[in-house]
Amino acid sequence: MSSHRKPRTPSPLTRRAVRVGLFAAGVAGVATAVPAQAATGGAAKVAVASDHVFSHADRLDHTEQKDSFTIRQFGKVNAASVRNQANAVSSGCTADDACRSVALSFQIVTVAGEHTRLNAVNLSDATNKSCTGCQTLAGAYQFVVSTPTPLTLDSAHRRQLADIHRRLDALTRSTVPATDLRTRADALAAEVNAVLQDAVADAPKGDAQQDVTMRRHLDGWPGR
Repeated sequence: MSSHRKPRTPSPLTRRAVRVGLFAAGVAGVATAVPAQAATGGAAKVAVASDHVFSHADRLDHTEQKDSFTIRQFGKVNAASVRNQANAVSSGCTADDACRSVALSFQIVTVAGEHTRLNAVNLSDATNKSCTGCQTLAGAYQFVVSTPTPLTLDSAHRRQLADIHRRLDALTRSTVPATDLRTRADALAAEVNAVLQDAVADAPKGDAQQDVTMRRHLDGWPGR
């Protein structure tokens, strides 16, 4: 004995739900792809990166110390817009009850291409608001690695950078005076630069020049 079931026609509500589900899946795919690199006109690829560290100390929270260490490998692009920023604020403390605010941001970006257009911004700002005797330091270090062909940092270089990152974390959270902290942060930046220069030396050569550009901006109290 066989039975035959008449196919059911989906209701308008069901058809709408399917369309919404397919649309959501499509949007999710786009959202995953766009942040790393967006296609323009079907050919040009644009890389965008923005990193920002902000710390704020006041009478309620006398110490705030934050840092960031990011590595962004974009591969071959036609244009890149990268921004790195550190801001530190100390507010309303006194010489007898001083604040300490530290913000350090290290940004590493690798891009490849023969004629890549680059817009790079690296900023830091330290602000004391009626804060006598406070220690406030903001430091932004930006490293842009440009090569003709895509550069992928190997495991050895990544381990070296991870070790520098750990030491940056320890330095940021230390009680080292602001003037000495500047010197030590510069030393860590020099180590990052050396690691990246070594990585570039091992990269495949091309017609375009390959290099590592380091940008440094430090602001704070007490100054040197």
